[in-house]
Amino acid sequence: MSALKSGDPTTLNRLYGRAKGKALRAGQQDLIETLLPQISVPADGPVTALSLFGEDRPLHFEIGFGGGEHMAGRADMLPNHGFIGAEPFINGVAQALVHASGDHGQNPPLPNIRIHHGDALEVLQRIPDGELSFAYLLHPDPWPKARHAKRRMMNDGPVDLIASKIKPGGEFRFGTDHPIYVAHALMVMRRHRHQFEWLVDDCETFQKRPAGWPETRYEAKARRLGHEVWYFRFRRKADA
Repeated sequence: MSALKSGDPTTLNRLYGRAKGKALRAGQQDLIETLLPQISVPADGPVTALSLFGEDRPLHFEIGFGGGEHMAGRADMLPNHGFIGAEPFINGVAQALVHASGDHGQNPPLPNIRIHHGDALEVLQRIPDGELSFAYLLHPDPWPKARHAKRRMMNDGPVDLIASKIKPGGEFRFGTDHPIYVAHALMVMRRHRHQFEWLVDDCETFQKRPAGWPETRYEAKARRLGHEVWYFRFRRKADA
């Protein structure tokens, strides 16, 4: 997952992260060459449900989708919604394309997914204000050292941008298994309580995965390692 490359957490610059891991399998490389051009987010112009799917529909945006498990799961649950995912890691993009293509025939293809291989901010800044129904930031790089806190995606500048793109009543969902990131994220979101309402009743609210929240590979790995996982839902308030 990427993080802000900026000395000031209130300034939006570009995101950065791993670009490539192990060599792609032949089938994955074929999807990169054939399917990705068909479902890529256009390189310029406003990013809207109409421009991507040809009609007005609820629009979701996932920042750093990893292997695409959550995005594909949500897209399968909500076939009349549109999903955008941004990820700089080519191996994750390839795996998401496998999901979108229908897992090599094992499942039906998912026509309601669009993918951006690269910086999530490039797409987010082109989405009109109030266009999104949901935004997701799941298991981002925690950058646990204090001197790296400014690199975290969960900082004032990115949260302000995310807030501007979500319509009133829409949701921003955040998940992590890192306790330092939990403390940091709640501190940041407290500063943005004029924009977001934390949907929480008790500890179980954020200690158990909510219904309709598919598990990511990073969450599954965290559980195998015995880590606790936290789930946060924030509703966008109406602008004053």
